[in-house]
Amino acid sequence: MKKLMILSTGGTIACTQTSAGLIPTLSAGDILSYLPDARAVGQIDAKTIFNLDSSNIQPEEWKMIAREVFECIDEYDGVVILHGTDTMAYTASMLSFMLRGLKKPVVITGSQLPIGHPQTDAKLNLGHAMLTALSGLCGVFVAFDGTIMRGCRVAKVRTTSQNAFESINCPPVGEIRDGAVRLFAEPEQPREEPVLDEAIDPGVFLLKLIPGTRTEVFQAIGDMGYHGVVIEGFGLGGIHCLRRNLLDGIKQLLGAGVAVLLTTQCRYEASDPMVYETGRLAVESGILQGFDMTSECAVTKLMWALAHADDLNGVRRIMMTDYCGEISLPEGAGEFCGE
Repeated sequence: MKKLMILSTGGTIACTQTSAGLIPTLSAGDILSYLPDARAVGQIDAKTIFNLDSSNIQPEEWKMIAREVFECIDEYDGVVILHGTDTMAYTASMLSFMLRGLKKPVVITGSQLPIGHPQTDAKLNLGHAMLTALSGLCGVFVAFDGTIMRGCRVAKVRTTSQNAFESINCPPVGEIRDGAVRLFAEPEQPREEPVLDEAIDPGVFLLKLIPGTRTEVFQAIGDMGYHGVVIEGFGLGGIHCLRRNLLDGIKQLLGAGVAVLLTTQCRYEASDPMVYETGRLAVESGILQGFDMTSECAVTKLMWALAHADDLNGVRRIMMTDYCGEISLPEGAGEFCGE
């Protein structure tokens, strides 16, 4: 008999209406009771880790989730994590690095409407996630609105629509249609053994540039003690260096040992700052490149890299290594690692 573990962390799927607005109050067991036929797939156990709006889920909660998954996964064929949609992409990306080498699927899902709402998408998403967790996939995935996506590639792109998530710069892994999972390729088997790696450095700042961003912002970031910065530049990764020369602030951070990564504000396609002078100057100063990683993945991977490297060269090597399909490295990328 197949065995599944449902781990709940709160989010909209667990919400009920109160005088203060929607608040997650339902337990994992409460949520499962809305699917009376769910146990037809096999034995299902349910546990509530905590009950939070996902806007309140932070690095401390990522560690709690990772531990719960790692402690139970040997006993089950798959694990489903119920999570709020607002920060789901961050959690999915971080778990992809904290739980490497998984031989079974860990599937994250949630909903845009509470499970008790007449038009809820929660029942469908939970049912799909359960099927995905029995599919034979290996690793961390998000199942939402009938689509299966790598955890390190998802982004929330819509605030209220049921197709809230998309797989960015990477095709979906599969789909669920008419109660069946269809994978688009054979599941990849990890070469390494499963590992729980909780070491992360949460001291990373995400900065979205606007025309006129002042150089002093980098001084402020350094003064606040951040160890890493992800910059969302313009287009291919441009930054302005006329009048307000952001390169001066970036060089100051790099000189202080702060890791700085440049990516793009555009959701789709890779950054390539070497095309234009402004971006090329940034790369030549020692800035890291995000290529086609999502901003959510760039942030969480940099947190993970900072905890596993002794210096900026070590951070660079980690950021330029593909661990779970999170990045597509162009030909000759080794030169950016100093190789």
